[in-house]
Amino acid sequence: MKSKLVYIILFVFGLNFSGYGQLNDYKYIIVPKKFAAFKGENRYQTSTLVKYYFTQNGFNTIYDDELPLDLATNRCLGLVADLLDNSSMFSTNVIITLKDCKNTEVYRTFEGKSKTKDYADAYKEAIQDAFTSFAGMGYTYEPKETETPKKPVVVSFKDDVKTVDDKVEERVVEQKATTEEQVYKSVEPKPSNFTKANQTEGGEPISSDLLYAQPIATGYQLVDSTPKVVLKLEETSMENVFLTTYQGNYAVVFSKDGKWILEYLENGDKQQKELNIKF
Repeated sequence: MKSKLVYIILFVFGLNFSGYGQLNDYKYIIVPKKFAAFKGENRYQTSTLVKYYFTQNGFNTIYDDELPLDLATNRCLGLVADLLDNSSMFSTNVIITLKDCKNTEVYRTFEGKSKTKDYADAYKEAIQDAFTSFAGMGYTYEPKETETPKKPVVVSFKDDVKTVDDKVEERVVEQKATTEEQVYKSVEPKPSNFTKANQTEGGEPISSDLLYAQPIATGYQLVDSTPKVVLKLEETSMENVFLTTYQGNYAVVFSKDGKWILEYLENGDKQQKELNIKF
């Protein structure tokens, strides 16, 4: 019986230590401000405590509504923390789990326990106890090597265009009855109320006026009153978070406090602009 117990303990320890190396593949730990086990946000300071203890153990920890740009554009850089509440009438019992972007559990702590009667103190003690599973882990983020991109598949058609004359001017031919009356009509861009401070993905300014969201296959396109497409928003797995391209770089558009925000990098610094979007 004793040998069987020792085997089980060693087996459990082996599972946890094997997970240590896997955690080095992830740059962030995402902590929800409201765990599914509770009705209210940060109940008994559970979110605050979990974020604190992850940070104390060397992890780059952020709340689920404050994602940095690289994580918003690549959700698989982070693991989502969850608190499983197995409490009974006589004790408070919790387990901390970590899941990847495919909702696969990557790591699970031992069960932290407390017999303190006060709920706030009990959850603090139980969470602290559970985090002993991370003691001595020595976490260090190790970015994965970039995979060699595969060659694109090229599909040819019988009437494919073979060459393009780069010297052709951008103009529209207005055709009349005879070739002698044929004239050229230059197409000029329509004026708009753009400001130089805001830029579109192509380098042109974003209007500070109302932008209309039109559904497309991958999400939405934002058009101004010209009308002109200003940005294209690609849907993500997160509600009210969209990917886009801005000034030739990846950016993100998200909703915060009832406002739509465009967040992007400029000269290595994170910048934000408020957008007036009507869906």
